[in-house]
Amino acid sequence: MKPTTCLLTLVLSIPAAYAQQVDIRRPEQMLKDTIDKVMGAIRNDPAARAGDPERTLQIVRSDFLPATDFMLTTQYAVGSAWAQATPAQRDALFQEFQTLLARTYAIQLTQLQQENTQFRYAPAARPAANANDAVVRTTVITGGDAMPIDYRMHRTATGWKIYDINMMGAWMIQVYRQQFAPRLASGGIDGLIKYLAAHNRGP
Repeated sequence: MKPTTCLLTLVLSIPAAYAQQVDIRRPEQMLKDTIDKVMGAIRNDPAARAGDPERTLQIVRSDFLPATDFMLTTQYAVGSAWAQATPAQRDALFQEFQTLLARTYAIQLTQLQQENTQFRYAPAARPAANANDAVVRTTVITGGDAMPIDYRMHRTATGWKIYDINMMGAWMIQVYRQQFAPRLASGGIDGLIKYLAAHNRGP
């Protein structure tokens, strides 16, 4: 057998599982590991620990975003207009909205810099074997104050991903859907993209 033929045969014989790693963690464990990783990175980084929003944003991008499916978040927040968007418009919406969500999350984390901040996780029932959606309930305790934060997650081909967050009784997707609706009504998809881009650039 020729060397090139042998190499091709070896490549084709590699199981598909090796081509795409699947995260087998349960949703609550995946969330806990993600939050622990983010908070650990912040506490070990002098700038982030001091509340630097840009350095905190870098940590969010590297350690939190891989655990999310903000493309699905974007689709749900845009609503029925998503069906009329072109692939280029969908990608632009996703990129701008993900930037907005990452910055918002980073800003919230800069307010949780105290060493005594604790994350508690409510016991979660094991999802059914065929379940594709789960809500993981957490409580953030800082300086005696407790704030519940719930994470909605769904099963993907590579494991569970976060796609919605509930803070102070308001689910993120619903809040943004209400904000986006008048923008879409007045300026369409392109108008919403321009609005998000301008918001991300700041003043």
